[in-house]
Amino acid sequence: MAKVSIATDWLAACAGCHMSLLDLDERLVALLHHVAFTSSPVTDLKHPPPAGVIVGVLTGAVSNTHNIEVARRMRARCRYLVAVGDCATFGGIVAARNLVGTRAALARAYLESESTVNGRIPDSEELGRPLETVTGVGEVVKVDIFLPGCPPRADDFYYLFSELLAGRIPTVLPREHLRYD
Repeated sequence: MAKVSIATDWLAACAGCHMSLLDLDERLVALLHHVAFTSSPVTDLKHPPPAGVIVGVLTGAVSNTHNIEVARRMRARCRYLVAVGDCATFGGIVAARNLVGTRAALARAYLESESTVNGRIPDSEELGRPLETVTGVGEVVKVDIFLPGCPPRADDFYYLFSELLAGRIPTVLPREHLRYD
């Protein structure tokens, strides 16, 4: 039987969700008998292959134009898209920027902080342009499965992948998976 192909990527994120995925430990090794990770921000291959994958996993919020491009590329190249973590689900902590506005948040971070000397707000096409409102992935592209948490526990990832490998699409996670440690 062919392995299920999985691609992961992150948007505006802290990497906690990807670290939680790695916390599967021995279960990750067992999982590799059934899945093939084609790309990830923690490997040399960063983008899902043009031929596509079965499962696309996105972590992080949508906070700039680059994030929109990454989300759209992942959606176009996967059969099932999973939004992982609170940031990908509804904007999470990154969306705190919405409370003060993008310009004020950038000014505070890069110009007004106590440790800033000759500050300058980064401005590069490579970084993407900041959006006025930070959102979850579902506001930009169709998401098939949401896995909330900050970060989701390794057990949550295991449940998600186990369900997918069994041919089931988990639409609502069991109550014991909807908690924060």
